[in-house]
Amino acid sequence: MAQGAYAQVNGIDLYYEILGADRPGRPLIMLHGGVLTFHLSFDALLPTLTAERKVIGVELQGHGHTADSDRPFSIRQCAEDVIALLDQLGIEQADFFGYSLGGLVSTEVAVRAPERVGRVVLAASHFRPDAYYPEITAPEGDSPRLPTEEESVAMKRAYDEVAPNPEDFFPFVEKIQPAVHDFEAWTDEQLARMTMPVLIIIGDTDFIRLEHAVQMKQLVPNAQLAILPGTKHMHVIRPEFVLPMVTAFLRQ
Repeated sequence: MAQGAYAQVNGIDLYYEILGADRPGRPLIMLHGGVLTFHLSFDALLPTLTAERKVIGVELQGHGHTADSDRPFSIRQCAEDVIALLDQLGIEQADFFGYSLGGLVSTEVAVRAPERVGRVVLAASHFRPDAYYPEITAPEGDSPRLPTEEESVAMKRAYDEVAPNPEDFFPFVEKIQPAVHDFEAWTDEQLARMTMPVLIIIGDTDFIRLEHAVQMKQLVPNAQLAILPGTKHMHVIRPEFVLPMVTAFLRQ
């Protein structure tokens, strides 16, 4: 049974859920994709993951149950929010599983506070703005890599079901685009300091160029790389592929 709550951090009420609360060991912080909710991102994985560990699903500023605010939206600010949540929950160290935007935030946490991070799974994520194929960020993006109309409708529906202010959806989509497309890249030196075990997962038809994924693996000292066949960005959380890899990685 999920236990949902809000934490007051850095001027916002940050929503989180705790599942498998009685499981021993290091908790797993799960951070959703951009304009997605925790459950829309990860529901297919949760029964297996929560069977053996405590999972804390966080909904970042403007996502899901967490309302947007007048604060600017940035990867750095989201990472500071997550670290503040760890402090409030008395968690010294956690594993992280970040999908897309959640992967960017997980990376920032690992760079800023490596002592708080055990293992990291980065799914459909990247390290530099130039990682995307050009058609992904084009003003009139039209690519088979992009979300379908059905997927876009599902994102809006999930938002409407839980958001404190459902009318904020489209303005918030516009607000966060620069944070994901034009963020300040991490330097090679910063990435080299991510010495914890890191599992990078992308789809072979992802937003992210395959050569960028290879570069990510080369820059992070203790990284593993998995490229999922026949997989778009929106479908990277495929339980048949991801669960065996992630459970084995987190158990090590």
